[in-house]
Amino acid sequence: MLTSFFNKSRPINFIIVFFITLLAFAIPRLNIQFENLDYLFILKQVGMLLTIFASILLLNFIVIKNSLTESNHFEILLFSLFLLFLTPTTEYANVIYANFFVLLSLRRIISLRSQKEVKKKLFDAAFWIAMATLFYFWSILFFALILLSLALYIDNNLRHWIIPFLGVLAVFLIGSATSIVLYDDYFQVFNRTAAVVSYDFSPYNTITYLVAITLLVSFGIWSAFFYLNNIKKKKKVFRVSFKVIVLAAVIGFLIVIVTPNKNGSEFLFAFSPLAIILASYIETIEEKWFQELFLAILILVPFILLML
Repeated sequence: MLTSFFNKSRPINFIIVFFITLLAFAIPRLNIQFENLDYLFILKQVGMLLTIFASILLLNFIVIKNSLTESNHFEILLFSLFLLFLTPTTEYANVIYANFFVLLSLRRIISLRSQKEVKKKLFDAAFWIAMATLFYFWSILFFALILLSLALYIDNNLRHWIIPFLGVLAVFLIGSATSIVLYDDYFQVFNRTAAVVSYDFSPYNTITYLVAITLLVSFGIWSAFFYLNNIKKKKKVFRVSFKVIVLAAVIGFLIVIVTPNKNGSEFLFAFSPLAIILASYIETIEEKWFQELFLAILILVPFILLML
């Protein structure tokens, strides 16, 4: 029943997904004193929420445009549920905006499969990742995704390997110019102390984090095993796109490992590729009862965690 409902593209699916997202966004803000609110704070919160909604629509566009799953809405449902699993992912504006730029970059990277306007796509992909880095430094790890994609396409054109660095340089020049105008300093706009690594995972030592992380990682690894196994069944032109999604998920979890500020928001970078991998796996499950159980667990657990 659950899988049948989301197995078809319907407007009501977006309404449900946006409601779950709104719930995940509202929960961390329940203790806010409304009498202390100002217009700037409200504007910031609206901007964050709209960016999350835009990220969901962008994720859906990427999946449909590149045939990463069948015609359904499993990936956006899972993305919204992941937000509910770890509600801190909706609290930090810098992470939300950085993740949106990473998705813009992922869109351009995956579209390289058409081998059309390659130079423009490489520049755009690097530009958006560099923009994401301005908001959250460790987003820079996704730059490796561009180079790995070129390697997967066995691209020997030297200019194609240089262009991504020009995209980063463009953002650096724009950022420096902006910094001079605003702060009379070349590098004030850049967070020069952000390149710090920490392996202190003690902030995750709560029941909510342990259950959510264990479930997401275990389900993710299980699904990735079948996902990788099914890549060879895809058309040759699509295979690199599917591999890029796996690499994006690995980079997303690598950010979780190295980031110094482990407040839960860093998991947002892994949610989009993880949602695609799980959605693809759900489609391949032949046993109807197991398919329903798999999705039911992912739907019920975040609501149970809210009551703990």
